[in-house]
Amino acid sequence: MDAYLTIERKRCALMIIDPQEKLMKAIHKADEVIKNTALMIRAAKEFSIPIIATTQYKKGIGPIVPELQELLEDVNEIDKVEFDAFLNHGFYSALKALPSSVDTLILTGVEAHICIHQTALSGKRHGYHIAICQDAVSSRNKRHKKIAIQNFRALGFKVCPAETFVFELLGRAGTQEFKNLLPYIK
Repeated sequence: MDAYLTIERKRCALMIIDPQEKLMKAIHKADEVIKNTALMIRAAKEFSIPIIATTQYKKGIGPIVPELQELLEDVNEIDKVEFDAFLNHGFYSALKALPSSVDTLILTGVEAHICIHQTALSGKRHGYHIAICQDAVSSRNKRHKKIAIQNFRALGFKVCPAETFVFELLGRAGTQEFKNLLPYIK
């Protein structure tokens, strides 16, 4: 069961799902989602964890918010119209191009009850372990996020705050990685 999964650097990839300017303006606790997604991006880069970022119909909803865009400059964005990212050829191709050791997907972004939900279900069907970064996902409606988180737990997915994932990846204090990430955790 994924809920007992320990996040390991070589086994995971970080998914950044649709944190776009126009959409984020309507998202419940958008600032928290952006802050914790940024933390996860920084951690992924510190640990050389692959990152896949998506946008939902970028032409209509706009680019990823600037605070995250600057952290994702070296990450190829995949534009999609599908709510389930696995149904998008570009996303699926990017996923299949990852090292074969990657069997765990950490999901961040919006909306929890739509794109995150459908992508997580598909990921599980495709054999991946699913981890949901609870404070880096949200929806326009607070209740929808709450129900999505309850569903993720009921499905056995690992659901934790960003900081939990970062400290699992760190494993211990006193390392250079710990020192590099500490300013973003405080």
